[in-house]
Amino acid sequence: MRRFVMAVAVLTACTAIASAEVKSKKVDYKYDGVSFAGVMYWDDASKDKRPGVLVFHEWWGLDGHAKAKAEELAKMGYVAFAADMYGEGKVVDHPTDAGKMATAVRSNVDVWRGRAQEAYKVLTADEHVDAKKVAAIGYCFGGSTAIELAATGADLKAISTFHAALPPLKADEAKAIKAKVLINHGADDKFIPQKAIDDFKKTLGGAKVDLDFREYKGAVHSFTVKGADDKKIDGMKYDKDADEKSWAATKKLFEEAFKK
Repeated sequence: MRRFVMAVAVLTACTAIASAEVKSKKVDYKYDGVSFAGVMYWDDASKDKRPGVLVFHEWWGLDGHAKAKAEELAKMGYVAFAADMYGEGKVVDHPTDAGKMATAVRSNVDVWRGRAQEAYKVLTADEHVDAKKVAAIGYCFGGSTAIELAATGADLKAISTFHAALPPLKADEAKAIKAKVLINHGADDKFIPQKAIDDFKKTLGGAKVDLDFREYKGAVHSFTVKGADDKKIDGMKYDKDADEKSWAATKKLFEEAFKK
């Protein structure tokens, strides 16, 4: 009988371990009359509340790249929300279409920031998330989005951007940033003007923002996206070394930021 009980206990434990895995669910939400469709990722191995990370997509829309990064964050023990910045989960393949959608959002900074803030609310309202420990990452357009969100004074511990355009911020907006800021930039990225970089550093420096600006030698735009080469767009290319180093820097940033 004792052996039977022990066998059942072992089987139960093994089943529990086997069932612990990264879960995902579509999350529908609205802002200013527009419907959005993001995806939440978490590992159900733990029932404790844990840090949350917002993931903002490139200008193509909420595609596989952003979702894969969110899933990877979930495997690291965070709850990650791949936010939808265009509405209805729209994804496009042509740069002209992507440019139009990104420009439409960027043209109204209040709407841009409002959509990011709504995504923040969705993440922090999740039952698995410790709302006092939230960060954001973003790629290209999404990196700019993370910066814009931080400039609203959002309670973020850290943000990490990858090949992001650097939006011009006013002094008071920069002073509102609470997060540690990591900018991962391709040293040979011709899409980001040097003036934008210089102005960004100057503004955040003047506001005493905790800024870590890293440039990766030889890397160009979209250096974290393995499918970037398939677009056949001059100046966009995957760079394995820069991708791995920038991700390692981001993991370290989060480990430090979430300690408190």
